[in-house]
Amino acid sequence: MSAESSSVPQPSRRSTSLTVSGYLSTMAIFVSLVGVAWHPLRLILPSLFISLVAAGMAGVGHRLQLASTMICAACLFLGLTVAVITSHPLF
Repeated sequence: MSAESSSVPQPSRRSTSLTVSGYLSTMAIFVSLVGVAWHPLRLILPSLFISLVAAGMAGVGHRLQLASTMICAACLFLGLTVAVITSHPLF
C-alpha cells in the first residue's frame, strides 16, 4: 500500500478574508453590547458599519457575519431605547 492510495481527508483551508471578517464581526458584536450601556450612537453606529464591511468581505452564506449585523441593529434599537428612557446622552 502506498501513501498516495490512502484517503486521508485534508483539512479545509479558510481564506484570509473569511478569518479577518470573523474577527471584525466578533469585535462589532462586543462593541455593540458595550454601546447599549454607554453612548449608543458613538459606539454602535461604527460597529454596525464594521459588521457590514465584514459581511461584504465574507460573501453570501456565512452565519457569523449575518448574526453580527442583526445583533448590532438590535443593540442600536435597544441602546437608543434605554438612553431615552433613562435620560442618558445619546452621543
